[in-house]
Amino acid sequence: MTASEASAVSVTAARLPSTPPLALLLDVDGPVASPVTRDVKPDIIGDLVALAAAGIPVIFNTGRSDAFIREQVMEPMLAGGIPDGTVVHAVCEKGAVWFSFTSAGPGPVHVDRELAVPAAYGEDIRRLVAKDYADHMFFDETKRAMVSVEQHIEVASADYLAEQKLFDAAAVELMATHGLGVVRLGHHAPNSDDEVDYRVDPTIISTDIESVRLGKDLGASRAVELLAAQGITPEAWRTVGDSRTDYAMADWLHHNDHPVKHVDVRPADGVPAKPYDILTAADLGLDDSTIHDDAGGAFLRSWREALGA
Repeated sequence: MTASEASAVSVTAARLPSTPPLALLLDVDGPVASPVTRDVKPDIIGDLVALAAAGIPVIFNTGRSDAFIREQVMEPMLAGGIPDGTVVHAVCEKGAVWFSFTSAGPGPVHVDRELAVPAAYGEDIRRLVAKDYADHMFFDETKRAMVSVEQHIEVASADYLAEQKLFDAAAVELMATHGLGVVRLGHHAPNSDDEVDYRVDPTIISTDIESVRLGKDLGASRAVELLAAQGITPEAWRTVGDSRTDYAMADWLHHNDHPVKHVDVRPADGVPAKPYDILTAADLGLDDSTIHDDAGGAFLRSWREALGA
């Protein structure tokens, strides 16, 4: 955070919770959870708890399942002492699933079934992974709408990424056998009606197979709706991500007239030109080697210190 940002936050921190100076919309893998160990550092949990306790809305916007968020984020935050009355929101599976939690634990899980991948296709992917790819990846049994496979932690990244290309090609071919249209990166394979309804989306540790209607922009929309239901309208937003697709959070917020700055914790992927400010670890005086959860944690700590939380 720049000095001017810190001053603005400090001045407005005492305002009513209905108009907090900031709201945080956080991707999880990378900025919060380590892409290597898949867990969250205690210091990051402490900063998240402190920010939420200070009245800063904390919303996770992730492709991860609600089960992952409960285990890796919610339970540590509860152990860290979330105050009574504090609500934390989690938008999972890129907008298809969402729930909220308080000091009393999680609330009901909501699933948009219209955005779910057909169950028969998911079953075929499960079998495909078990038959041909189990040495490098596993089928994520916790997803409710998406179909995801993920790298085994003990597998080297280069080995996984090579195998991932083969799996992704097989997943695209399998779409055709189900009469489904699909896109993977720049490759489009429409169905018989010339439609593309699903996406094969590779990341550095996984492949998500999902409705093309899912995305971090849908997650941002749900986040605004969740806060509006509480009567909360933040003065500004900070979105945090580690990939180019995460910019969709800030894109949606900016397009809908919400002041926003985006934090990119892996800018080596390329920082696009945007009509809003983009922050990297360099804005905190850190070098280029500070990425992923090291950078995400540094920004959380800077915001916490600016608030005196």
